[in-house]
Amino acid sequence: MDWEDDNILAAAGFTQSRRNWMPPSCSRPKLEPDILLAKSSLPSSANWRGTDHLVGHTAAVVQSITTLVETLGTTLLRQFGLGDDIQKQKTLRATAQLAAYLHDWGKANHQFQGVVRYPLRGSKRSVQPQRNPLQYPQLIRHEVGSVLLAWEFRDWLGQCPNADLMTAIAAAGGHHLKLGGKQGRDTSELGDIREGSGDPYLYWYVHHRYFHKLIRYGVRTLGLPRTIPAFPFSPEWEIKTIKEKREAVLNAFIEWKPDTVFVAVVKALLVAADAIGSASAQVATNLQQWIQKALKEQTLVKADLQKVIDARRGQQPLHPFQIELKDKSKRVTLARAGCGTGKTLGAYCWAQCHGIGRKLFFCYPTTGTSTEGFLGYVHNQVESELLHSRSDIDLELACTGEEEDNGDGAVNETAQKLEAFKAWGAKVNVCTVDTVLGLLQCHRRPLYCFPALANAAFVFDEVHCYDEALFGALLRFLKVVKAPILLMSASFLPAQVQAIQQAVGEEIAIIQGPQELETLRRYRFHELAQPDWNRVKQELDQGGRVLWVCNQVDTAIATYQQAKTCGLQPLLYHSRFRYGDRVHHHREVVEAFKQDQPLLAITTQVAEMSLDLSATLLVTQIADPAGLIQRLGRLNRQYCGHALDALFYPDEKTGFPYSADELEAGWALVRNFVGQEVTQAQLATWLEQCNTQPTPKDHCVWLDGQWKTYSAPLRKAGYTVTALLEQDLEKIAPLKSSELPRYTLPLPTKNIKGWQRHKSGYLIAPSNQWGYCQELGAYGI
Repeated sequence: MDWEDDNILAAAGFTQSRRNWMPPSCSRPKLEPDILLAKSSLPSSANWRGTDHLVGHTAAVVQSITTLVETLGTTLLRQFGLGDDIQKQKTLRATAQLAAYLHDWGKANHQFQGVVRYPLRGSKRSVQPQRNPLQYPQLIRHEVGSVLLAWEFRDWLGQCPNADLMTAIAAAGGHHLKLGGKQGRDTSELGDIREGSGDPYLYWYVHHRYFHKLIRYGVRTLGLPRTIPAFPFSPEWEIKTIKEKREAVLNAFIEWKPDTVFVAVVKALLVAADAIGSASAQVATNLQQWIQKALKEQTLVKADLQKVIDARRGQQPLHPFQIELKDKSKRVTLARAGCGTGKTLGAYCWAQCHGIGRKLFFCYPTTGTSTEGFLGYVHNQVESELLHSRSDIDLELACTGEEEDNGDGAVNETAQKLEAFKAWGAKVNVCTVDTVLGLLQCHRRPLYCFPALANAAFVFDEVHCYDEALFGALLRFLKVVKAPILLMSASFLPAQVQAIQQAVGEEIAIIQGPQELETLRRYRFHELAQPDWNRVKQELDQGGRVLWVCNQVDTAIATYQQAKTCGLQPLLYHSRFRYGDRVHHHREVVEAFKQDQPLLAITTQVAEMSLDLSATLLVTQIADPAGLIQRLGRLNRQYCGHALDALFYPDEKTGFPYSADELEAGWALVRNFVGQEVTQAQLATWLEQCNTQPTPKDHCVWLDGQWKTYSAPLRKAGYTVTALLEQDLEKIAPLKSSELPRYTLPLPTKNIKGWQRHKSGYLIAPSNQWGYCQELGAYGI
């Protein structure tokens, strides 16, 4: 024991004893074992693991964040436009370390120590105190406690060499994404005070030997002063005291004028470092070496991308359009090309110029499109991962016991951390756009993936499908992130191009798709008052493949049942299947279209992007223009030499999912070309000539929140929630966390009041409201 440091601490109010560390004038709640825990984990031997202790876990996170900053180096600063001068590097390193040092200080109170011990109840070892967080929630969250406690030590902490204390405190307070906001909305509150939660006070173990060790660790590792001011506070805080201290910190935050991008980067580094610092030994034998290898060595080389290109093109030469994407592109490039023109292969050509020495994130709008992009291009070709909310993951992390109190569910949070670690080591990550742009709204997965994002190039596909909120996040990403970025779309509105140019702030390249493909006369439009079943039967009798697209799941199910009464054998595919069944239906439809035999597939909007197929007849309800163009992209995709029929009929259910104005715009598109043979180029030109002025959402919590850090919606509010079925509860009870997503499905948000919530965080749909069968999916009762 370093008695010299102990003498220094004694001057601040600590008393020395080899057995116990007590304040001079008050007693503290008893701990068994007499250590400050950060994580819940029953020891396999006589001792708890070092990383379960508050000091050990803190050290692990400090070491992890140090490794991240040193491994990423100046690349990290340049990626986010922060420059690369030596002083900025020193400030980033010191501030990140200080944030990691402070992030769990708030666990040194008697309420958290009861919560963290509660999962250990029933063990053979004596464990106390024990606090059920559902019955007796903590007065304040532990990270809010970290902010308040750090503020009491601000005179000492403010002397940390090169560090920005306010940034470090803000990052520490937001590392669980619950600071300053609730349920996606800004509250501007420095955490809740949950009165009526049992004992109406907090006792801080600032005189405990483990907090003593934490202080000494800061002196040794961060260069904090060896002289510590006397503590100006009592270790026992009543609710009134907590409110007063919270108000003082909040006032300081209100006056604070930070570098918002720098703050955002430190926040993201801390969330990622805390996640990897909490990882079990299963992640890697030597965690720091694993981090360095995953981030520094596992980057793209030209041969990786050439392998993908050669496997996809076969014996066919690259199209000039694809070569142009490589040779004539800029750091930010727009590829405007229709469906089936080779954009995706062209993107991997682009990456040969812009992705070498980096990772590549290939972003699709939906899980279906990302899965198809993964299987169709990089699977088994290069070190790659498929990242979306239902990817298979199965490792263990230590938990704190707070997860239920958080309202997140230990299953979901743990699963997202472990999925993100795959991205660290993969050279190519195929994902939904949420995995990247969710960073702007402080979503967990992109924050956990942040070290991989910090040295990546990015491809965003189907940009024309982005709503105002998603497109707004893309613009902020373009403004802040200085990485190579390729945006691909069948069309770009003039206002979109102008907004992109303004966000980028430098010259961009616009590469047009192959005109000889986009000017082929692929479609013949027909406006109908109702579906023409005779035309469908005629197409099937001639060996055709019919794609029928409905706007609602219930409409698709009714159409499917009507087709069966007509003696047809249709396939049904929509979003309201359990995910495991949905994957089966998806593959069934895709594989059926590859066969040379008659086929009728009845689908919903899931067909617009996720189905890579070529129909000989399209039957569709009217939709918004962008949606119709996407649906048309499944017709005559493999050009047969002449135009094929597209039949459009009304949707009487206005307002969901399309407004009356959107449906009217769809009819305007159809009626402009009825009786004509239409090309992709004509459709794109019509759409781009529309007088549409997008109003992108521009507030992003990650960049604009300053001290606030909470998750907010990335996309416009939808009409569904992800749920489990009550009838499946017995079946899923013994399953691992990684297996739960296959039983989830989206259900309408109406009538969900009063639904129970599963421990994973998913809502549970009652059996008296929703039935299910594998053929039809979920149906209302």
